[in-house]
Amino acid sequence: MWTRVSDFDRMFGAMDLLRSRMNRVFGDFDRSYGNDYGWVVTEGTPRTNLYDAGDHFEIMAEVPGMTKDDLNLRIQGNYLEIRGTRKADAPEGYKVHRVERGAASFTRSFTLPADVDPEKVGASLKDGILTLTLPKAEAAKPKQITIN
Repeated sequence: MWTRVSDFDRMFGAMDLLRSRMNRVFGDFDRSYGNDYGWVVTEGTPRTNLYDAGDHFEIMAEVPGMTKDDLNLRIQGNYLEIRGTRKADAPEGYKVHRVERGAASFTRSFTLPADVDPEKVGASLKDGILTLTLPKAEAAKPKQITIN
């Protein structure tokens, strides 16, 4: 039986120690567990949103500082791959003192919930946001069945 406040302090201190050690366990894996309720995206890859609009999917990816020539997109069936390379060339005649935004490349791949018609895919890049419109293949679109 606990009779002193210090006993409660020791108990809660032990619980805090256990919680902090358990949090460190998740940080040792390839994907670190964030403070939110999901897995954190690996550093250096663009954050993306995937939406289902019924007859098509829409993907929005953050690719700041990249041009369309820096990006390579591939789609096959329901598999999408986005590749990008950021160059860190100093402007002509400039001397480099610090480089924090160095050259980098990334690859993100997605398995979409349904097949996509590759002939009708659209892509646009504006203000560092890559937007892909991926129409679903006819076989993947829902069909309304009437009852006789």
